[in-house]
Amino acid sequence: MKKKKIFFGLCRGYALFLLFFGCGFFNGTISQASDKSYVGAEKCAECHESEYKNFTEYAKKSNSFHSIQIMKKGLTNQELKSCFECHTTGYGESGGFKSENETPHLKNAGCEVCHGPGSIHVETNDPDDIKGSLTAKDCEKCHNSTRVGAFRYKPLIYGGAH
Repeated sequence: MKKKKIFFGLCRGYALFLLFFGCGFFNGTISQASDKSYVGAEKCAECHESEYKNFTEYAKKSNSFHSIQIMKKGLTNQELKSCFECHTTGYGESGGFKSENETPHLKNAGCEVCHGPGSIHVETNDPDDIKGSLTAKDCEKCHNSTRVGAFRYKPLIYGGAH
């Protein structure tokens, strides 16, 4: 009888453990993996100062929101929103750009457009928590045949965006 009570007590404890930690009620590493969010390029500069400096000096996309401002007068809301997909950081994704007022730190196409959301990397400083090695495939969300034909641009992956 005593062994049954111990066994059922352990089962209940294990079930409670799974309920709280497995479902993400506590903000532990289990729930963090899917909670990546965008932090903005300025946050990257804190540790990657020279890359950030080169990016802001040489990459046109570091001021990409300016292009939207220039073109928006003749665009419909739908056309304007399609500009946000490539000229801002994380538009249409959880924690990404919403508007210039709500998320000004994401209004330009920053580091996270290519490297992915950086919140966990910023917390841990672990290189495995961010996409480090990029390929041409990573650029194709924006630099695809339709857009390249329309705007005549190419990804700078081999020339170095930073």
